[in-house]
Amino acid sequence: MSFKAAAVQMCSGVDPVKNAAAMARLVREAAAQGATYVQTPEMTGMLQRDRAAAHSVLADETDDIIVKTGSELAVELGIHMHVGSTAIALADGKIANRGFLFGPDGRILNRYDKIHMFDVDLDNGESWRESAAYTAGSEARVLSLPFAEMGFTICYDVRFPALFRAQAVAGAEVMTVPAAFTKQTGEAHWEILLRARAIENGVFVIAAAQAGRHEDGRETFGHSMIIDPWGTVLASAGATGEAVIVAEIDPGAVKVAHNKIPNLRNGREFSVEKIAGAVAGGVAA
Repeated sequence: MSFKAAAVQMCSGVDPVKNAAAMARLVREAAAQGATYVQTPEMTGMLQRDRAAAHSVLADETDDIIVKTGSELAVELGIHMHVGSTAIALADGKIANRGFLFGPDGRILNRYDKIHMFDVDLDNGESWRESAAYTAGSEARVLSLPFAEMGFTICYDVRFPALFRAQAVAGAEVMTVPAAFTKQTGEAHWEILLRARAIENGVFVIAAAQAGRHEDGRETFGHSMIIDPWGTVLASAGATGEAVIVAEIDPGAVKVAHNKIPNLRNGREFSVEKIAGAVAGGVAA
């Protein structure tokens, strides 16, 4: 059964209330275009580099305005509403980078805490230590929905193909990659990574992104994308500013791709042995 999916591109600021209003406006626009599944980017609720300022407005899951608004939008519009992620206060003083999928009745169908922390030092001087503030997740899930089997990742997870492969082997037909990719890494790797994850697993990839210059000074890459199992980009957004992209998703195309290139079935267990370099007379023992 085909369905229409939307990826909402945002430029979230430091105020969760304003970001919730922007999210609601864009999600309603997506639903008006016929989308029954709508995804927002990583950190929909707030992009804030100042940790003290961020903590001052954080809430736990029961009081978070993005969670509340996401649930309300799902009911209002009769859609599956995917908040790509938002910052959720934890009891130990740290934060979860947590995504939520709401059913049309407003209930939370799935939570996903980002597993891989973005701890990097880039050529342009940007340095990020996500693990200093966030608690990494440890569980991946494939959710059976009326229209597709769906897997979940967030942003930096896209660089870890084993996470995608495990979910594809478990039956995922659609992989979600809400993100806030930096401009530098996005220019180098965003599209090629997304298309690779789609191709090597024979799945659809839906990736809603943050885009443009944010209030906290960072710059994100944008270019939200929806990609089919053959690696074809079905829809994409620009580099900056808000956008809504929509594409028809036919889970039957996953089976077609798997029949053409059955690499999920053809995979084999193997061992890796590290050996010394070549020496005179052949390979070292």
